[in-house]
Amino acid sequence: MTREAAKAIGTWLEGRGRLHQPIAALTLADLEAMATNAISRFVVLGMERIKHRPPVGGSPMQTLLA
Repeated sequence: MTREAAKAIGTWLEGRGRLHQPIAALTLADLEAMATNAISRFVVLGMERIKHRPPVGGSPMQTLLA
């Protein structure tokens, strides 16, 4: 999952164009680290959302993705 997210980040960055140093020099390991951080942040924000607004009649996963 992390590797696919890293590739998606790289594709998105390339699509933005005008890449300059140091963005153009990012390695797959750099992109994987960015993806790991983004996934972690997504989970933390989702858990905070669940904590403050518990799901009513739905699954916690639906609340995460809302």
